[in-house]
Amino acid sequence: MTALEAIQTALVSAWAADAPLGLLIGEGAVFDAPPRGRQPPYVTILRHDAVPRDGDETPGMEHRLTIHCWSPQPSRSAALRIADRIERVAVMGAVSPSGHVLTHRRHVRTETAIDFSTGRARAAVELRLFSEPVG
Repeated sequence: MTALEAIQTALVSAWAADAPLGLLIGEGAVFDAPPRGRQPPYVTILRHDAVPRDGDETPGMEHRLTIHCWSPQPSRSAALRIADRIERVAVMGAVSPSGHVLTHRRHVRTETAIDFSTGRARAAVELRLFSEPVG
């Protein structure tokens, strides 16, 4: 499993196990792309980019993720509550990617917007993670 797959799988598992997030978005509401026919609330992993950041003796990767948190109403507050749980779990929660260790986890920024065509609010959370292979 690549570092990207392992980290994304671990994040989705950690978010699925977070009870406060489950209360906000429901079960099974984290997707790779906006689900067709499903109404918010839900979360989509918009981007996951990785760049090699090798040390002197240790191979490593820098990961940049953008996660969109959708609210069914034009409420930035509702979208931000979802974004807060996404950030807290990713940065401070138990995230254990298979075959990799996260050496650094940081929230970079959060931005909000109201989609005028649907009337829904969105919060975009950008995360920065560093990983190294185990063993």
